[in-house]
Amino acid sequence: MESIPAEKKTTGQKPIIDLRSVTKVYRVGSVDVHALRGIDLQIMPGEFCCIIGRSGSGKSTLLNMLAGLEPVTSGEVVINGKHLERMNQSELILFRQKYVGFIFQSFNLMPYYTALENVAFPLSFRGVPYDKRMRLAKKALKDVGLESHMNHMPGQMSGGQQQRVGIARALVTDPDIIFADEPTGNLDSKTSDDVMRSMCDTVKSHGKTFIMVTHDPNMAAYADKVINILDGRITDIYFNRHETVGDKAEIREEIKKEA
Repeated sequence: MESIPAEKKTTGQKPIIDLRSVTKVYRVGSVDVHALRGIDLQIMPGEFCCIIGRSGSGKSTLLNMLAGLEPVTSGEVVINGKHLERMNQSELILFRQKYVGFIFQSFNLMPYYTALENVAFPLSFRGVPYDKRMRLAKKALKDVGLESHMNHMPGQMSGGQQQRVGIARALVTDPDIIFADEPTGNLDSKTSDDVMRSMCDTVKSHGKTFIMVTHDPNMAAYADKVINILDGRITDIYFNRHETVGDKAEIREEIKKEA
């Protein structure tokens, strides 16, 4: 495990995400609340990055900026060479449809749709024909080990199985980047580990860039790179050099010290 200063940038390969002096200020009554303070960050293609911090640290605000869900107050958000801060709402919607997938803490599955129908649903917004939607959704469910649960309703599945459906749904549109906000927050520790392993294996096998927010150091230890945020500033960036999850105790302990 290696720790580097927050301001040091990765060199060499061109980043898929490049944040430059990003700030976010909310007006609450007569008070300015500084959620993000001069964030500089680069994320490379195919990296699994975790943003970790306490409640109110700015980690979810940072994730929303990266996903184009919230505008910056100042600075630049460059993703795939495109400046999000220059886009209007229509352009941001198209950007998310083309480049981004989401995994949610509360699963956000439609209760009266089967697992297959839930996974296929995002493709309908792209005008993908029905037969192709079903074919792609079946493959995505197979990739997360739920081939035998395609016709199950969400209420017939465990929390871990529902989150795997969420992973398949995020992958089915073939996005470049997948964002996950506390994806194991509603799961017990064993199920959380199972889901994290599934996410890691599936996302990496598809060559996707994966950005996750969590407050849990145990979940953060699965990442290639851990970004610690406190009071709207990046305080440390840890690179995890271990190849297997079983070897992650060192980075887990370092993260716990900072979290």
